[in-house]
Amino acid sequence: MNFAAALRRDLAQRAQKYAAASSLPHSLSYGEFPTVCFEPYNHGTRHGNFLAASYRCILENPDWSKRLRKVHTQGHHCLPPTGRGRWMELDSCTSSDALLMNVFCHRQVLRDGRLGGHFGVEPGALPCFGYKARVPLANRRFDRTEIDLRLGNFLIEAKLTETDFQSARKSVLCGYRDFMEVFDEQQLPQTDTLYLSYQLLRNILAAHALQCSFCVLLDARRPDLIDACYAVMKAVKPVELRTKIRISTWQEIAETAPLKLQAFLSEKYGIECRCHEVS
Repeated sequence: MNFAAALRRDLAQRAQKYAAASSLPHSLSYGEFPTVCFEPYNHGTRHGNFLAASYRCILENPDWSKRLRKVHTQGHHCLPPTGRGRWMELDSCTSSDALLMNVFCHRQVLRDGRLGGHFGVEPGALPCFGYKARVPLANRRFDRTEIDLRLGNFLIEAKLTETDFQSARKSVLCGYRDFMEVFDEQQLPQTDTLYLSYQLLRNILAAHALQCSFCVLLDARRPDLIDACYAVMKAVKPVELRTKIRISTWQEIAETAPLKLQAFLSEKYGIECRCHEVS
């Protein structure tokens, strides 16, 4: 079963119903199974892809609002023209970054400490989206790896409908200073020339270098991604580092959310407020 495609179709159908119910400005992508892209409205103070409370907080924070201007790389040929000139990545109903900001930018979420407690992060830690980690390379330089979110001492990689964690040539991974120290390369998922789940490998190397914990945040409806995570985690050699790596689901996160955010996640994303064991 193609879990990514199934979830993408479900999110698109939900987004169309959500947009129609509230008369939200949006467009459908071209193709047999179109996705939904929302546009800002009400003079730019609202956006159909975001809960109003979260979007207000994003607009008030210059560092967060920068993420809204990340251009949709496929928008010019898979979507109809927009009055803004370009579509943005976070306009898409399948954007994991938009979902991440809907949750972590909500003022009540930041205040009550339940979400931070889920990750073991001290109260008052502010989210840093698109965090640029310095991962040491063997040539004494650094790879400026972008982490979806840093929250206190936690690095978080967020996924939703992405197909996988990408792959990279083995020579690329061997160019990281700590690769052999951190991973049992024989156990890693791989082909003759590629290591699979490159994003996970790179982010775990970042967590090791920064002495941080690392979490993959994904949907419980993606058992394929969950399996891919465990395949990488079992190849981590340092026991202390392995204990700092975890998987969480959006469904678990919904348990910590205020009621309006829970309702939004349920209606728009089908993320029900219940805990799922990932095993």
